[in-house]
Amino acid sequence: MLIVVKVGGSILKEVPPEIVSDIKSVLSEHQLVLVHGGGKGVTEVASKLGKEQKFVFSPTGFRSRYTDKETMEIFTMVMAGKINKKLVSALQKQEIPVVGLSGLDGYLLRAERKKRLIVVNEQGRKQVIDGGYTGKVNQVNASLLKLLLDNGYVPLVSPVAVSEEFEPLNVDADRTAANIAGALKADKLVLLTDVEGLMFNDKVVPELCVDDVESKLKKIGGGMITKVYAAKEALKNGVGEVVICSGVRKTPISSALKHEGGTVISSE
Repeated sequence: MLIVVKVGGSILKEVPPEIVSDIKSVLSEHQLVLVHGGGKGVTEVASKLGKEQKFVFSPTGFRSRYTDKETMEIFTMVMAGKINKKLVSALQKQEIPVVGLSGLDGYLLRAERKKRLIVVNEQGRKQVIDGGYTGKVNQVNASLLKLLLDNGYVPLVSPVAVSEEFEPLNVDADRTAANIAGALKADKLVLLTDVEGLMFNDKVVPELCVDDVESKLKKIGGGMITKVYAAKEALKNGVGEVVICSGVRKTPISSALKHEGGTVISSE
């Protein structure tokens, strides 16, 4: 099987040894593409550099970093540099043949720059602001990923894309993983986070049909909305199933593949 795994930034302050050992175990039977987040790391470094970070909310509840030019430079430095290479080192220590990439490399991720953003201000009113350096992935260089996979490598992708003007853009890591999974027609997309799965009435929902997701969006916490939309996009583009689950448990990827915990979202 071909599996795309997104590792959330919330569990990357220290690279969990459970994830590293589990990746090695899964690789004995399957092909893997890894995508990582790391927003908290970006915020920490920006704070040390004296650059205050601003977060905005869309009318549908998406929370995102407002990315001006200076923030984009910090974002690229931390994501494609510090976090990506920290993960590469951790995986290589276990003799995992990993190649760290950003979406800028080989035009891996192309994105449309958002010219304007509609946000909800502190008074609860909609407001239009400049889009800054944020984008939405619209093309994945699947050939580059397949070249690496066919030669036994594990691509590790950071969510920095290239715009129409060849500038770096901040793109959402969950939806980046969904786009990659869709472009590769992956069998499964696994979204690892710091919670057990999608929660309704304080209980984890083990299975969910994508058609039922829309009615439950209002009950999903803000941090999970992007994951749900990512799941919908992945399934629409031919991915077999999506699993949202904890990345801090023992053998998190193997457990997700066996449906041992987490929430499985499918087309049926």
